[in-house]
Amino acid sequence: MSFIPRTLLARTFLLISLLLSFVVASWLVLFALAEREPRARQLAQLTASVVNLTRAAVIAAEPARRRDLLRELDEREGVRVFPAENGDRIAAPPDSPFQKRFRVLALEQLDPRTRFASAVNDQPGLWVSFHLEPPGMAERGEVAENIEDEFWLMLPVSRAEQHFPWPWLVWGGLILAAGLLVAWLIVSRISAPLRALAAAAGELGRGRRPEPLREEGSREMQQLAQAFNRMSDDLRRLDDERAETLAGISHDLRTPLARLRLEAEMSIADSEARAAVEADIEQMNAVIAQFLEFARGESGPIDAAADIDALAAESVARAQRSGADVRFTPGGLPPTPLRPLALARALDNLLENARKYAGGEIELLTRLDAGAGRKPGRGSDRLIEVLDRGPGIPEGESERLKQPFTRLENARSDASGSGLGLAIVDRIARQHGGRLDLLPRPGGGLIARLRLPARAD
Repeated sequence: MSFIPRTLLARTFLLISLLLSFVVASWLVLFALAEREPRARQLAQLTASVVNLTRAAVIAAEPARRRDLLRELDEREGVRVFPAENGDRIAAPPDSPFQKRFRVLALEQLDPRTRFASAVNDQPGLWVSFHLEPPGMAERGEVAENIEDEFWLMLPVSRAEQHFPWPWLVWGGLILAAGLLVAWLIVSRISAPLRALAAAAGELGRGRRPEPLREEGSREMQQLAQAFNRMSDDLRRLDDERAETLAGISHDLRTPLARLRLEAEMSIADSEARAAVEADIEQMNAVIAQFLEFARGESGPIDAAADIDALAAESVARAQRSGADVRFTPGGLPPTPLRPLALARALDNLLENARKYAGGEIELLTRLDAGAGRKPGRGSDRLIEVLDRGPGIPEGESERLKQPFTRLENARSDASGSGLGLAIVDRIARQHGGRLDLLPRPGGGLIARLRLPARAD
């Protein structure tokens, strides 16, 4: 799924963030639940006290002074008392858990006949009813069944409001932010060595020699860095030994080849036989040169920006001097960071491969490729294509032919060679962060496409 982070740092931080957010949200909910009961009990106690005191004051006051008493309650305490009437428009109280609990606790201390309302006659407030006569008198028939002795007591709405705990929310947000910051520091300390390891492994996979990793951090990270450094050193040593071995073998072989060439020139009188022997010696010398080239490799740093078109033109000129029929179409590529000598060897190998196995006219062209639906620019991939009209490569064989010492058994392999040409080109392409593609050419033949990024990895 595209919206899921792909890096270890982002994924781990996201999971820790979700966990911390859940924990903080859970604590806020638990705080709200724990705070509800004391507030409901406090409001119920206050309401019951106000109702009972008001009822007692109304009963004890002289009828002529009740109005003054009610006015003083309104002015001093914000408590207003109204006689209940049959035509009162009563709005039901809120059905929230807090209000339900408040009413249950209040009824434990009040007359069971007590009614609650959120508004009476469109006037909002905390409305509570009370009766002047004691409970049970109406049931015994001592008082007529009417509501002339029932009153409404209204408390200010502010006393029943449940204020949002903004201070607690702010503190929760600060704690969450601090936790996320610490989580980011922890995760980054874990992912940074892994990123360095991934970068070094990529360098090693492209045939380069990365710098040793810093052996620091936790014990597991130290062990991982030590193991990678040992592996890198072993591969470097094996590569050096291989290069030295091949160089020694090639040097030892060239000495007898030189003697054979001299002996052929001096001892073989037949010119045709002498030419055949010399051709065989040259072929053996070329194979030895390819061995050396493959063993040498390219592990140095990327050079400054180079002109690919100029390098291609030089390779075309060398191929033409060797008798190849090559036509060059430059694409005006911008300067690109690369290894000029390595790229020149790759182009020489592609042109020589086309001359040996295809013959006829060969085309070399350069161009930019930005991908489907985009306009080519300086950030586009650089394409170098060598096109021929030879027998081509069977489907499914292109990847196999990039392996060292691999050749086809059909018409494309009827020429001499060591099977290292395409392997050398493929390795040079990968060392530049690119790739070599062997594609069928429309109308017959082969397209050997060397794709290089705008900046080598």
